[in-house]
Amino acid sequence: MGTLDRLLHDHVGFRCSSVDRIGIRGYIPGLQYEGGVVKFLLNRGNFIPSPAALNRNHQRLAAQLDVVAETTGVPVVRFKAGQCKEDIARPYQDGASAAGRFGLVLVAKAQERTSSWRGYVDDTHAGHRPGHPHIAWRRQSSVPDHWYLYFADAEWGPAFLRLCSYAPYPLWACANGHEWAKRQLAKAGIGFDSLDNGLRSVDDPATAHRICARLGAGHLRDLLRRMMAVMPDPLILDDRRAGFEWSFSIAQLEVSDTAVFDQPRRARAWFEAAIGDHLDLGRPDRVSLVVNRRLTNKGKHKTPGRFATEVITGMSPPSCRSTTSRPRPRPT
Repeated sequence: MGTLDRLLHDHVGFRCSSVDRIGIRGYIPGLQYEGGVVKFLLNRGNFIPSPAALNRNHQRLAAQLDVVAETTGVPVVRFKAGQCKEDIARPYQDGASAAGRFGLVLVAKAQERTSSWRGYVDDTHAGHRPGHPHIAWRRQSSVPDHWYLYFADAEWGPAFLRLCSYAPYPLWACANGHEWAKRQLAKAGIGFDSLDNGLRSVDDPATAHRICARLGAGHLRDLLRRMMAVMPDPLILDDRRAGFEWSFSIAQLEVSDTAVFDQPRRARAWFEAAIGDHLDLGRPDRVSLVVNRRLTNKGKHKTPGRFATEVITGMSPPSCRSTTSRPRPRPT
């Protein structure tokens, strides 16, 4: 068995590092605290910052989302519990890309848990008096509809936005760096063999490396701009004049290192060497194999199921994992 470095150096025909899945969280900073919600509602001309005023914005947003689906003529589906959303949406996205139709291709709804603002009359507040109720606001768990807007983008391929129509209007956007790289290679006229989520080979590997390294924040901003131009916005012009605006942060970023070996047995050798070389990754307390038995915690709590070995087949992606436990501090 060779070492990891030797196997990668001598038996890899193609290797490429690239950004994979990207998750972007969108939020409105001014709506993340109670005083901001009050300002938001008063700025819209409401005499008191009541829940009814916030509900009107929800109804406006939901109505505009329905209009988007009707005017674009795209299919509308409702996701059921347990369904894989990507498996349902991907055929619409791939079909539109193959036909050269870019933009919104599917609208979907799903009930999902979130934390949203709820207003209530606070009788205990010092400013409360008959005829002049004091409205307090609190974040509470709820399960409202979330809207999914699926796109086939000319630069990024499959991408989507998820928006909740209840304040503070959390937004989630997702795209894939591999899909972006494939489209840049195609535009440059460079042939390649594609994997489900990556590249198997490229006619010009050096150019592929440069393209993958070029992906940056500007490309993500352009994608967000195109998708949000279609999405109904919870904010209106008066809100922006009052300082309310969207902010974005990368909440999920996956980076892959694809290595294509010249023979399948080399990949097996690499996997075995990786396991041996990384047994002490993170300084684990112990390494053990648990097969077909239950575990108990001092005889009090039993595991809900049984532990067993995982059978690695041609369809199972191998993985290396390591866990570490920290020593408990001693009392002083």
